[in-house]
Amino acid sequence: MNPLLGIGLVLASTFAFTLMSALVRYLGQSVPIGEVVFTRSFFALIPLLLWMAWRGQLASGLRTSNPRAHFFRSAVGAFAMFLNFWALTLLPLADVTAIGFTMPLFSVVLAAIFLGEVVRVRRWTAVVVGLLGVLVMLWPHIGAQPRGDSSMFGALLALMGALVVAVAMTQVRHLSRTETTSSLVFYFSIVCTLAGLATLPWGWVVPTPWQLVLMIGSGFFGGMGQILITESYRHADASVVAPFSYSSMIYAVAIGYFWFSEVPQAIVLLGAAIVIAAGLFVIWREQRLGLDRTEERRAEGPPAGGPTV
Repeated sequence: MNPLLGIGLVLASTFAFTLMSALVRYLGQSVPIGEVVFTRSFFALIPLLLWMAWRGQLASGLRTSNPRAHFFRSAVGAFAMFLNFWALTLLPLADVTAIGFTMPLFSVVLAAIFLGEVVRVRRWTAVVVGLLGVLVMLWPHIGAQPRGDSSMFGALLALMGALVVAVAMTQVRHLSRTETTSSLVFYFSIVCTLAGLATLPWGWVVPTPWQLVLMIGSGFFGGMGQILITESYRHADASVVAPFSYSSMIYAVAIGYFWFSEVPQAIVLLGAAIVIAAGLFVIWREQRLGLDRTEERRAEGPPAGGPTV
């Protein structure tokens, strides 16, 4: 084990995922969402397959004993990707990232409902506090003087995306008992590619050379982010590296400011801080209780949510 290397890898992974989200936000202003989903997923397969071949995991990545469950889990993940990519076209990058932090809180609720996991008062308290933080974050979008209808709709899309990602993670937790991480990642990428391709009849555009470069880049950074997050768990425990995934907020604020001239509102940052604190408590409490979330984090990426899936 090498905790410092694991932390470095998860920081690099989070940066790659945030840069991917920024590319999606830029492309989504002029390229249909389905086309962006297709290119992000298709070009992510290239680094993923090369990495699986290098690790000698091509066979295990293709082998599965439960293809139906893989398809259902991947379809749910693809739906979450559409929701989050759509939200990125309507909201600032930092806002979507902050709302995505609600995903671990939703996971606690879903684990209690569908997996029969015992959730005691401390984690329920963290969930309630985190959801109060969500209301703080959403206030600029749904409060007395919201930014606009598109802002409100984007906030709801991002929140729904975080919930759907949590549903997918619950399925990953079940599948990881019999399936490898490589197969979870591979089939998810395949289904997302096909889901994006299915939107072709609704009108794609012929990308400019620059748009094509950025579309390939979104897939490359998405694939590299997946590889880096998976490798990080080889060198450090989940309880060590998972908190550093929240660095995505720092990246999102910086990239949003320098690329899109976006300055997040103080109330959004306050809400994000509350949600992050609640999420960190959940991670700490699960570590104390011996609950293992390693496989689902490997397969889904950092807790900043939706766009990373």
